[in-house]
Amino acid sequence: MDTLTLWQLAALAAASTLVGFSKTAVSGANTISLAVFAAVLPARESTGVLLPILIAGDALAVFTYRRHAHWPTLLRLFPAVAVGVVMGTVFMMWAGDDAVGTSIGAILLFMAGVTVWPRRTGADGKVAPDESGGPSGAGRLKARSYGVLGGFTTMVANAGGPVMSLYLLSAGFRKLGFLGTSAWFFLIVNTSKVPFSVGLGLIDAQSLLLDAVMLLFVVPGAYIGRKCVDRINEKLFERLVLGATVLGGLQLLLR
Repeated sequence: MDTLTLWQLAALAAASTLVGFSKTAVSGANTISLAVFAAVLPARESTGVLLPILIAGDALAVFTYRRHAHWPTLLRLFPAVAVGVVMGTVFMMWAGDDAVGTSIGAILLFMAGVTVWPRRTGADGKVAPDESGGPSGAGRLKARSYGVLGGFTTMVANAGGPVMSLYLLSAGFRKLGFLGTSAWFFLIVNTSKVPFSVGLGLIDAQSLLLDAVMLLFVVPGAYIGRKCVDRINEKLFERLVLGATVLGGLQLLLR
């Protein structure tokens, strides 16, 4: 932490505030935070520093929206997510800083494209129920596919937000159900990643010291998000988030 400049600390503080805001207002907006952390810190280490900050934001979101989660959806996703997390852990065991930075940049650009494409084509991607009231075979396959991709991206780059946001939106979740389900999902998944990150050396005493400072900025961000959630022009904000995500991804790919 003593090697960071004042401007770098300010950038990390702003990114931490955005984590809190995104968790209680616009899920997936913290892809900007991911790009900032990966630009200021070594890409590989940035994932370990950011994880406790995300968990703090998840806890605040669960406290705010804890009654609005849809548990059948969560239970359907978790097995596939576990597979993706293991795949991501194996990748991180051999990936160097350059490979992780390139991967984060590619994932950010891919997620931006995945988010935009269904809207441009008019596809809604609804999950059709079968006669028993559960998801159809296509719906189960879709949940597994998104789950594996979400687990991999969240382990490698803490970038599972856009994947899960797209899945929950396509499944027809309204705002509170979306926020409550997303909050519980990421609190459970991100907490489960801690032993893997410690084992990979991504979380240590130095990273936790930086986290302790940055956590001070998560709480006000979450408070602002909760106050603004009913007033946000989501279309404009989503465009800003996508634009920043693309710029962040290109910066990581081209640096």
